[in-house]
Amino acid sequence: MSARINAVTGMNDILPIATKNNPVTTARWQAVEKILRQLMHQYGYCEIRLPIVENTPLFKRAIGEVTDIVEKEMYTFDDKGGHSLTLRPEGTAGCVRACLEHGLTYNQTQRLWYTGAMFRHERPQKGRYRQFHQFGVETFGMTGADIEAELILMTARLWQLLGLTDVVSLELNSLGEKESRQAYRAALIRYLEQHVEQLDDDSKRRLHTNPLRVLDSKDPKVQAVLVNAPQLFDYLDEESRTHQQKLTAVLDAAGVSYTLNPRLVRGLDYYNKTVFEWVTTALGSQGTVCAGGRYDGLVTQLGGQATPAVGFAIGLERLVLLIDTLQQDKISTETDIYLVADENAVSQALLVAETLRNTLTKYRILTHCGGGSFKSQMKKADKTGAIIALILGQDEIAQQTVTVKWLQKGEQVTLPQTELSDYLHSTLGASA
Repeated sequence: MSARINAVTGMNDILPIATKNNPVTTARWQAVEKILRQLMHQYGYCEIRLPIVENTPLFKRAIGEVTDIVEKEMYTFDDKGGHSLTLRPEGTAGCVRACLEHGLTYNQTQRLWYTGAMFRHERPQKGRYRQFHQFGVETFGMTGADIEAELILMTARLWQLLGLTDVVSLELNSLGEKESRQAYRAALIRYLEQHVEQLDDDSKRRLHTNPLRVLDSKDPKVQAVLVNAPQLFDYLDEESRTHQQKLTAVLDAAGVSYTLNPRLVRGLDYYNKTVFEWVTTALGSQGTVCAGGRYDGLVTQLGGQATPAVGFAIGLERLVLLIDTLQQDKISTETDIYLVADENAVSQALLVAETLRNTLTKYRILTHCGGGSFKSQMKKADKTGAIIALILGQDEIAQQTVTVKWLQKGEQVTLPQTELSDYLHSTLGASA
């Protein structure tokens, strides 16, 4: 027997049934994805589908060569033509690239969304894998706080639709413009240099290359140092202060609660003004479910004309795991109708099932295949959780009838096949 080949570490299967290692089923994923698609349609956003593989310089230029993503986490390889390619570690850079390449940002506004697999070589942990899935929204051409408010209101509506409003909370901050952020960066470096002995290795490494990321440190000693660190808000330019006030005014009017978190940052220079995160403690330690912000500098950084932009991304693994943990939804993977047939009625059973699928479009209809006695077929019908078993035996074939057996009630009725669809439509609806 040949040796078995397992999945690559950190790249997980999503299965139709729950298992110990894969508790979240495809049915739950599909339910979440359906809600996301409906939400985007409701807000008038358009889907963009992006390649999984991009030229490596795209991410080096967008994310930065001294970041953990580029230095340690990207899946990069040379193709047969000698070109350096990378499996996308995030979606924003590819979306901006596509908009520039196809002229979507020139004198236009765009509201776009995408979803798909991303890849980062980091230590797999709960809700975070090496192949993971993101849902992202990117908008271009709008400078005001109103578009940021729209995105936050959109995500607030999503939590309501998913039953998560009570377990997520919104954190806000403003990074200001580049000049004010550089002044704060210099002040933060001066302060941290005075406490370098108390910094962990990651913070020491970031001290001069990406000091704002030190504010993200989870190390208790670093957090103790940061208590007396300079505050970004004290360095904000007046325009950014006014921008934030306009945003919070809309959120206040809409009844969206938030916390101003001065340590909420992004480590990339193209971010400016508003940044936000929706976080939860329902999965243990605090985790980010959704992260967003304004990034007016990225289009220029990737070779385009100055274009205002703002967006957010949601990690779908963490989102579906959160829903699964709280059991907020009532997603069913059970069969509604199971067709049991005599060996001479298999073809007729398949045709009956096809006819029913034309009219009973919202129900799951499973036809038994592979033979077996009526007793064994009925056991399989029970095992699927079906509400009804439709039985086609020799008598039913001869009389062009079908027996409808309600598996949970123990009742059954025999009726002409021509009346089956109407009967099921009325009775299944009543029993739902």
